[in-house]
Amino acid sequence: MLETPLGWALLFFLGIFTGTLSGLLGIGGGLLMVPALTVFNVPLVQATATSLVGVFLSSVSGSVRNLRAGELNWRVSLLLSLFGVFTAQVGAWLGDRIPDAILSLAFAGLLLVTIYLIQLKQSLKRKQSIEPELTGIDHHSTQRYPLMPIAGIGLLAGVLSGLFGVGGGVVMVPLQMLFLGEGIKSAVRTSLGAIVAIAVSGLAQHAWNNNVLWIPGICLGLGGILGAQVGSRLLPRLSEKAVNQLFKLFLIGLAVYMAMRAIAAWK
Repeated sequence: MLETPLGWALLFFLGIFTGTLSGLLGIGGGLLMVPALTVFNVPLVQATATSLVGVFLSSVSGSVRNLRAGELNWRVSLLLSLFGVFTAQVGAWLGDRIPDAILSLAFAGLLLVTIYLIQLKQSLKRKQSIEPELTGIDHHSTQRYPLMPIAGIGLLAGVLSGLFGVGGGVVMVPLQMLFLGEGIKSAVRTSLGAIVAIAVSGLAQHAWNNNVLWIPGICLGLGGILGAQVGSRLLPRLSEKAVNQLFKLFLIGLAVYMAMRAIAAWK
């Protein structure tokens, strides 16, 4: 079904839906696209690989805008991606060898960890609004950003991207704020820039393994780009409390679905 024009149209509208939620909740589209693809009986490793097409398209779109506006610290993005591209290959290699049931259960765990990481990001954001931000973006220097934390963040993001088909920004942003002292807006833009190369690396490995559904992935990605614009415009109209509650309920629901999928695969 997904290889027919009707299937492509459904995926495009599904991409709009997931992109809207992504822009509304402030999380990467891959966390939503992967479970959505499994609803169409796509094996999880193929859903992971296909999701990276959408992750790549959306990250390029956002990063080009940030670069043109002079808001992207491309040097730090480059450092993060240099480490992440290697482990993205490892993550994609592992994803092709881990049984579907275990991968589904691990993805459910990632969704629950995401709740904690988003809460951490919000806590750090509130702290920055109270205390003066001691670090800022210097587009011409990375001396204030120590190499070891950058390496660790990049390596972790690469594994998650290749293994689960997510951008890795949900992990990178709070860690950049915590260990690099970046402001939240800077961290979001920097991680988005790094995700471009990291997603390409994981996608290349998955393509080598013939796991990528290219046309469905492009349909999802194009819909996701459009939906993210819708979500970002809806966000100011909702209270932060309402968004947080919607976020938690939605991710818990997805985690339960992926856990049930894992149980079903074991039977």
